[in-house]
Amino acid sequence: MKTTTVQNINTLSAFCGKRDLNALETANLKQKYGIEQADVLVLFGGSILAGGDLLAQAIKNNLAKKYIIVGGYGHTTDGLRKEIQKHLSDSLPVNRLSEAELFNEYLKSTYGLQADYLETKSTNCGNNITYLLELIKKETIPHQSIILIQDAAMQLRMDATFKKFDTHSIVINYAAYQAQVKSRNLQLEYTQEISGMWPIERYISLLMGEIPRLADDENGYGPNGKNYLAHVEVPKEVTYAFLALQQVFPDAVRVANPAYSSKQ
Repeated sequence: MKTTTVQNINTLSAFCGKRDLNALETANLKQKYGIEQADVLVLFGGSILAGGDLLAQAIKNNLAKKYIIVGGYGHTTDGLRKEIQKHLSDSLPVNRLSEAELFNEYLKSTYGLQADYLETKSTNCGNNITYLLELIKKETIPHQSIILIQDAAMQLRMDATFKKFDTHSIVINYAAYQAQVKSRNLQLEYTQEISGMWPIERYISLLMGEIPRLADDENGYGPNGKNYLAHVEVPKEVTYAFLALQQVFPDAVRVANPAYSSKQ
């Protein structure tokens, strides 16, 4: 595999997988934002298993006042079920559990922890946020500062979606993992092991699907397109990397599944 292809994948990965903190520790929050704790930390069910481990770490570090897991059923659910089944009792009916319930069961069985609230209806990034905000409003949860943990491929879009619906909160991003790829024997592979990580072809598809969605033009999800997101500035080097990867992986861009579109 060409060095430029590896570099282009890593460019998209770094762009989409936004992290605003060096680590999920209170000292980092204090240093960067001047707060001892965030009001809320949210894990989104689109994440791979590594997101559950981060949530456990955050709870142990007392990073937030309230912890919420958001996720019903979507394009990532089947993969999550297969991964989490490896860590749960065979008697647990994982095929009937939402993403939020799956992660909460994983937290309980692996760490003896659980979230304060679960949102189990959402099916996509848009209603991940609208249903989250409905839950926050219903439960009167303060959210002047909120940490978002999502799959790294979708982290930047989750940030932009939240900012479309809430322009007042301090949003702190912490992508569930940081993945880089390398080439060995003309094959792509990850530079390090990540818990529950996507097959590499799937990850490339997820990454490449994000760039046209993040675009703020007539075909994208920004204000000048479908208006699902706040404006995102896509750097030229990211656009160039995407266009180059399209030549290498012409069928890799993930198309939105209408089965998971918002019902409201």
